[in-house]
Amino acid sequence: MNTELLNLEPKEVWKNFVELTKIPRPSKKEAAIIKFMENWAEERGLEHFTDEVGNVIIKKPATPGYENRKGIILQGHLDMVPQKNNDVEHDFEKDPVTAYVDGEWVTAKGTTLGADNGMGVAAAMAVLESKDIEHGPIEALMTIDEETGMTGAFNLKPGLLDGDILMNLDSEDEGELYIGCAGGIDVTAYLKYKKSKVPGNHKAFKITVTGLKGGHSGVDIPLQRGNANKIMFRFLHNISRKFKTRLASISGGDMRNAIPREAVAIITVHENDTEKFEKYAAEFNKIVKEELKIVDPDVTVNIEETSAPEFVIQNKTAKKLYKLIRATPHGAQRFLDEMPEIPETSTNLGIVKSENGKIIAANLVRSSVDSAKDALAQDIKALYRLAGAKVELSGEYPGWKPNFDSPILAAMKKSYNEKYGKIPEVKIIHAGLECGVLGATYPNWDMISFGPTIRFPHSPDEKVHIESVAKFWDFLKETLKNVPEKELQ
Repeated sequence: MNTELLNLEPKEVWKNFVELTKIPRPSKKEAAIIKFMENWAEERGLEHFTDEVGNVIIKKPATPGYENRKGIILQGHLDMVPQKNNDVEHDFEKDPVTAYVDGEWVTAKGTTLGADNGMGVAAAMAVLESKDIEHGPIEALMTIDEETGMTGAFNLKPGLLDGDILMNLDSEDEGELYIGCAGGIDVTAYLKYKKSKVPGNHKAFKITVTGLKGGHSGVDIPLQRGNANKIMFRFLHNISRKFKTRLASISGGDMRNAIPREAVAIITVHENDTEKFEKYAAEFNKIVKEELKIVDPDVTVNIEETSAPEFVIQNKTAKKLYKLIRATPHGAQRFLDEMPEIPETSTNLGIVKSENGKIIAANLVRSSVDSAKDALAQDIKALYRLAGAKVELSGEYPGWKPNFDSPILAAMKKSYNEKYGKIPEVKIIHAGLECGVLGATYPNWDMISFGPTIRFPHSPDEKVHIESVAKFWDFLKETLKNVPEKELQ
């Protein structure tokens, strides 16, 4: 139960996180959480306003003696990724998240937890309502729709905030300081299809790809986990060459920024081929399990006979689709020269689905090099266009160029070393932090990102490490105490 979280330390952070778990807040459905934040600030007598797009800004004056410190913007996003296991009943627009303690971690029952970015928002709330934390002028910027387009960040107007330093509380490894991130662009293809009659001598089968870990399409992309769409279309293509099959429908993945964990297809198979088809499906399942036994040991490709569909997709289009999705790139394409463990450029084939006479394929391309991002997006666009698909490039956002001479970086490295006896790692993250977008609007900001340890964000396996929350909180307080003074004009 969420109430057991109230006994965790630091209580001032966990109590706020518990409140956030009670409020449905999937991306683009943030009305309830916006209202909650407005009421929360009002009840505490804090200056606040909500801008025209829905970003909530809350201000708190400096504690006595700290008026000469540089102004801090504590920044997080209000929305969360709505992902659940198929066997879980949960409406992300109505139901609270059921969080619980699991050993050293806090996780949720079959759904995303919302620690991304609920922990950062909860920490900012704890600073805002504190009576004993030493800090300069504080502004909290709570953006909306970070996960599906960074709508809040893109629409933030200049002149609304007065601070000098942006502290983004949305990274996922305690003890690491992030000073750069990847930019991104969405590549969406639409391939029309015609309906055909179901052959009378065919049996229908439901194919499922399940058991994959999935995860964040940026942070987890170098782990080489399985992609349910790529596995599904490998199977569909293979059986189309071996047997007489027809495709009726496909639904794989539901978020372009999450590595797809599950895919479902309905096909028909000629009745003379069904025995051989079932045998091959069992063999294919073994092959995939063997290939992914380290990174995705629970992957399963299953078939079961089902009722006949109303129609099948025109065979010429289906065969074109099989080849197209097999050829579509997925995963890390290049790694950073300076940090070989971090991807420079990647792409995630997040969604493939058929509906209303067209197949939709949605990809998210990321890169810390804008020219490489654009080149890969154009490569994928060209591939889809060769197949006759309509292609849209949208949702582009810039990366965040690292500043290794950042004053707040120097101050935080010093504070962390004094407190914990080691220098924190300085990193660039292969994900779309809002810093790149916000920095384009407020180019004067000195920016940094840090947070507690969160694993498997954007998936129902999401969890946050309890001890890391305490260290993150203590480090945040220490950082606020040691923020540099304003420069004399």
